[in-house]
Amino acid sequence: MPRLCMTLEYDGSNYGGWQVQPNAVTIQQRVEEALQKVAGVPIRLYSSGRTDAGVHAQGMCAHFDIDDLLPLAAYLHGVNRYLPTDIAVRDVRRVSDAFHARFGAQGKWYRYTIYRHPVRSPLHERTSWQISAELDVPRMVDAAALLVGRHDFAALRSSSCVAQTTVREIFDLTLTEQGDELQIDVRGSGFLKNMVRVLVGTLVEVGRGKKEPDWVAELLRGGERIEAGRTAPAKGLCLMKVWY
Repeated sequence: MPRLCMTLEYDGSNYGGWQVQPNAVTIQQRVEEALQKVAGVPIRLYSSGRTDAGVHAQGMCAHFDIDDLLPLAAYLHGVNRYLPTDIAVRDVRRVSDAFHARFGAQGKWYRYTIYRHPVRSPLHERTSWQISAELDVPRMVDAAALLVGRHDFAALRSSSCVAQTTVREIFDLTLTEQGDELQIDVRGSGFLKNMVRVLVGTLVEVGRGKKEPDWVAELLRGGERIEAGRTAPAKGLCLMKVWY
């Protein structure tokens, strides 16, 4: 049975996250509905992971199996025809039977955007966290350097996270200033529930001068979730790429 992999881009503002659920409209639901209209049969998508409500994606990957293979253009332009304007299939390719969008992923790249300005911006409203206070970026950079590597990130995850192991590896963590925007790019082997958003909230505590940079090292040495920074708003987070 042929297996295909889609790369999806979406604005998650109007959805309850990626995964199908009974009480909210989700990205997975909308894409599966569009796929069924093209293929004529129900299709289940298997994604590289789950994004929370309000989180965006530029490079979400998801695979599916199909009995009667249509030209790949049907799964690109045909599916896009039935999708709302805030979701799009950007690429479709055939993959081997051994490919799995989740278990085959070698790493992910997330970007978190902070809008630094005292006046709200309609163009930033859906895609960034507005912070009016001054942020000391060099201090945040010093703290970020301590998070790179293989660590126990138990303190930097949602209290509802049920992962059996909390050890993860961050390959690199960079902060880039683009005018009023501060972009925080995190690349790693995998992430715990809300890990990137808690990480950002923790760095903001340092940037505001409320904590010293080496505080993050203490969190990694056995801190509790309650000791770390707040969970940054979902709307500032975007899954940029998954690689295999």
